[in-house]
Amino acid sequence: MAERSFAKEVQSLRLADGEEFAGEAILAVTKALLQSGVAYVGGYQGAPVSHLMDVLADASGILDELGVRFETSASEATAAAMLSASINYPLRGAVTWKSTVGTNVASDALSNLASAGVLGGALIVIGEDYGEGASIMQERSHAFAMKSQIWLLDPRPHLPTIVRMVERGFELSEASNTPVMLMLRIRACHMHGHFQTRSNRPPPFTLEDALQRPAHDQERIILPPATYLQERRKVEERWPAAVAFIREAKVNEVLEGEASELGIIVQGGLCNTLLRALAELGLADFYGASRIPILVLNVTYPLVPEEVAAFAEGKKALLVVEEGQPEFIEQAVHHLLRNAGSDAAVVGKNPLPMAGEYTGAVVKAGVREFMLKWLSAADASVSLGSAEQVQSPSVGASAHPPAAQIPGNDSESKQIPVRDLELDGPLPTRPPGLCTGCPERPLFASMKLVQEELGSLHVSADIGCHSFATMPPFHLGASIMGYGLGAASSSAFNTGANKRPVALMGDGGFWHNGLTSGIANAAFNRHDGVTVIVDNGYSAATGGQYIPSSRDGMTHQQPNNSIEQAVRGVGVDWVRKVSTYDMDGTMQVFREALTTDYAGPKVIVAEGECQLNKQRRIRPLRRQRLAAGKRLVRQRFGVDAEICTGDHACIRLSGCPSLTLKSNPDPLRSRPVAFVDNSCVGCGVCGSVAHAATLCPSFHRIDLVIHPNLWERLLAGLRAAVIGWFTPTG
Repeated sequence: MAERSFAKEVQSLRLADGEEFAGEAILAVTKALLQSGVAYVGGYQGAPVSHLMDVLADASGILDELGVRFETSASEATAAAMLSASINYPLRGAVTWKSTVGTNVASDALSNLASAGVLGGALIVIGEDYGEGASIMQERSHAFAMKSQIWLLDPRPHLPTIVRMVERGFELSEASNTPVMLMLRIRACHMHGHFQTRSNRPPPFTLEDALQRPAHDQERIILPPATYLQERRKVEERWPAAVAFIREAKVNEVLEGEASELGIIVQGGLCNTLLRALAELGLADFYGASRIPILVLNVTYPLVPEEVAAFAEGKKALLVVEEGQPEFIEQAVHHLLRNAGSDAAVVGKNPLPMAGEYTGAVVKAGVREFMLKWLSAADASVSLGSAEQVQSPSVGASAHPPAAQIPGNDSESKQIPVRDLELDGPLPTRPPGLCTGCPERPLFASMKLVQEELGSLHVSADIGCHSFATMPPFHLGASIMGYGLGAASSSAFNTGANKRPVALMGDGGFWHNGLTSGIANAAFNRHDGVTVIVDNGYSAATGGQYIPSSRDGMTHQQPNNSIEQAVRGVGVDWVRKVSTYDMDGTMQVFREALTTDYAGPKVIVAEGECQLNKQRRIRPLRRQRLAAGKRLVRQRFGVDAEICTGDHACIRLSGCPSLTLKSNPDPLRSRPVAFVDNSCVGCGVCGSVAHAATLCPSFHRIDLVIHPNLWERLLAGLRAAVIGWFTPTG
């Protein structure tokens, strides 16, 4: 079950020659793959390209018609190894994952793939998760591409360009016998646009063809002495072939401008941001016509020396707009220009910041500083203006504004446009948290309560929804190392001391990496620690995709693979299963795991279905029952304001978004009382936490019965009559 269905949208993947596609970039990428004659596709979900896997899954019928093999890979390493099908056969293959963490997981397979080289086109669609919206450490894919000699595409956020880069990516891979990465930032993934389609192409050479005609080439095997030959070919054959293809196919773009002595070199993915910043400064219109020449690097690695030198010819200064550090592109431009004998100044990380996302405001400030320094000494026909002076192109009117003064230089200016205002103070922090009714909330509350009894514990956290255990109100977790590495992270603490280390791991991380790196390792080394595996039934943090232990709804995979059996299969004897919503039972098992005399790894499988996916699953069923006039019961919880003392232990130990405060209705009491708002899904955790913490009697459950039966109607009438009889009327 994915976060949303693309069953309707995938029908646009059937568009033929000359028709117009209108939709989201993720769908456009899928269409480009099918137009390119891809033979197989795989990948692992992760922001910002999770939806690409969801689209492919919903389009499985179309893929089957074309003879395209698709599967959801167990990990990024699995997906990267899948590309080995292109080493010996003219098969085009594509995989996708979240970078940088996904690339790290896939690095072993990718390095070997890049060394062996490919015969068919091999394309890796990377979700570049860098910047303020990222959920990972701040690294770029550029360094890995350079390290392993994998060509890196960074397409301009423009649907026809993105589609063209997918197609050119396969061609570049085949022309240079090298795998290619295509990098998409989060805004590019979700942008909408139009492009003219071509008909889908079944793969000209199929996987069945490869099986019927198996190939073997000793020079493509990763063993000496072939590895030395592969390294030479990277430099002597593949790199020159890639540069020649990029130049001849005009993969990079030059946007002409009237300023002859200045230029900007920009990563393709940042081109729209740059154009917006230029428009704000009066140096471009809002349709992309720039007054400053721009070299758009749709391929950021490798660079084409002749292109860079030709662009720099006659220019006094170039600004390199390159997000993140180190400044790989800026250094390369310096090197190429000096070798070409150019004396053009290269500016980058001086006016622009070394690290962080290049938002419109950041790029605008950097471009403005660059122009203030170089504009007066260069092209006098171009000067900075304000966005208000930029007119939209119209019949009989120039697309460029007249010359104007530099904004901000006029000391008499009193008015500042709203878009130029900056926030004076810091925004209030909004730490990430668990959803309403999340089954992990009672688990962490139980662990917190047991910790109050037995003392503080070292907890190794993991990637996934459960990583929010490190945040308020739980503060459980001293480290997060990588997906499925929670158990491995506690390895050093298995010293045999009186206090046992605790590790957290999700079911997605368990199947991705944790079974071998954590659980099997713990059994092999006879760790005495405790590992809690949170089994919510899905890869919940990436949008609710299915995993091997998912229970319902799977059509193309085998469901219900038991985590407990897998754990026992690698040698763990002490295994317990609990329901996370049963806080008393969970506390009892957790207490036992920490105090038992059993010496060896202890695993607790804490089950509770992801509440978001549960609601997605049951809401259509509820609507069907209501439409059919059938009986339906919905549970809600509330707080009796007259009984609530304002202790708020329920909030301190739960943190549920539906649990909040309201003013005390008693004028003699000043403390606000707890309140359950309308987002409550009836999980009952707030009441359980309150009872576990303070034996609070203020929580009550309400059963809302829709379409009640005759007995329930009679009983409700009787209750109303009795209550009315005891209720004073005066």
